[in-house]
Amino acid sequence: MEFMRKINGKLKEKTGMGTVEIILIIVVLIGLVLIFKTQITNVVNTIFQKITSQANKI
Repeated sequence: MEFMRKINGKLKEKTGMGTVEIILIIVVLIGLVLIFKTQITNVVNTIFQKITSQANKI
């Protein structure tokens, strides 16, 4: 019983992410997308070309 109270206490101590943390994560992700835009576009185009070529074989 005491063990369960300790676990409950620890779980209640955890707080959710704040707005600032979420905004920072979004800003970092947008920055990474902008930096690697051409590489991401090339990878996506390559994937779709392989899907299209393999779908034609079916």
